[in-house]
Amino acid sequence: MGQNKKLGTRTWLSFILFGLAGQVAWAIENMYLNLFMYRTITTDPFWIALMVASSAVVATLTTLIMGAWSDRLGKRRIFLCAGYFLWGISVILFSTSNTSFVAKLFPNSAHIVELTAILLIILDLIMTFFGSTANDAVFNAYVSEMATREYRGKIEGLLSSFPLLAMLLVFGILDPIAQRGKWSVFFLIVGAATALLGLMGFVILPQDKTKPSSTGVWANLRYAFSREAFKENPVYYAALGLLFVVSVSMQVYMPYIIIYIQEFLGFDDYAILLGVVLIASSIVSILAGRLIDKKGFLYPFPYFFATALLGLAGMFFVRSMVYVGIAVFIMLASYLVLTTIATATLREYTPEGKAGRFQGIRMIFCVMLPMIIGPFVGSALYTQSDAVYIDLGSEKKVPTPSIFLGAAVILLFALYYYFSLRKKIGGGKLNDQEQAGE
Repeated sequence: MGQNKKLGTRTWLSFILFGLAGQVAWAIENMYLNLFMYRTITTDPFWIALMVASSAVVATLTTLIMGAWSDRLGKRRIFLCAGYFLWGISVILFSTSNTSFVAKLFPNSAHIVELTAILLIILDLIMTFFGSTANDAVFNAYVSEMATREYRGKIEGLLSSFPLLAMLLVFGILDPIAQRGKWSVFFLIVGAATALLGLMGFVILPQDKTKPSSTGVWANLRYAFSREAFKENPVYYAALGLLFVVSVSMQVYMPYIIIYIQEFLGFDDYAILLGVVLIASSIVSILAGRLIDKKGFLYPFPYFFATALLGLAGMFFVRSMVYVGIAVFIMLASYLVLTTIATATLREYTPEGKAGRFQGIRMIFCVMLPMIIGPFVGSALYTQSDAVYIDLGSEKKVPTPSIFLGAAVILLFALYYYFSLRKKIGGGKLNDQEQAGE
């Protein structure tokens, strides 16, 4: 847990630059790599599905192993800086995934398209390895260790807003390049910026304060999943449960929300409204972080839990663009704050000196499983829809308002973990509560 001291400018700068850059790079993979394969290599959905699934597996395994390894060595700075640099280089290499280049390598092959798809998947897995090492494993461990108690809420509120801000940056600056088919320029800009940040990190980041672990990598890896760890860190696992439920609930509707707005509601000119909503939601998240620091981890939960349900109800019932915009704002802002509450508590009660090995279990329960369970629940809720749309060459059902009802039902389970945390840490005021003795 962080100590009571002020954060330096370099530390704040590292949180902002590495946090936002990481989300931009992940947004490129999540939003554009499928499109790149579809438009330039093959429209066969098999290759796209294979790339998505294999990337998820590699990301999880990398976070588990590299987080534990960084604990073993007591190194964050070199993993973070070198990881971002190599992450950027691997993004630049995506531009080599084209049939012309592969045809030169295999001039006599009759399977150039398949070989090009395989090359892109391999490059994606390489990028995922470096990205998960640098961001998912080491950056998250770095934030847990460097953040101080009185700034925990502010930091998490800021970090929680970065995925939305990254979407705005990508759509506003990079999307026009992609839509014109200038993929080499697209990947060069993102990759060069990420690699440059990695080099800058050697100047920006403070020296490592983490001491090397006396236990091996396998022991570090196993610890976070052990009964011993569960007994020693009850607050951490309760916060993990809260974040898991909130994340699953959010993933029920989040992958489908743009499709819902376009195809079900029939709104085409929604970009400006959505941009305003994303910015406003990010501001609420940042301000709520300040409230958490002042009043305690759990203080805002009842209010934003209620507004999250209100926003979901609004999305279920309303149909006009203005009211949909209001409902989306209430819903997204509330979910961001609930995420901030959970992650702030999670980081504060991460065992000292063991932050790296706990990133793997966080990745599994707050990223991988929610991204599997949530979309599956969401798609199951509208299987009876008669309307269809075409996505990357495949015919798919149009989402219905039932996805928001499903998200609301799942969110109700967050109350269990909220009351569990209330019992363990009270209001969670930073200067009053400790995990010891729970």
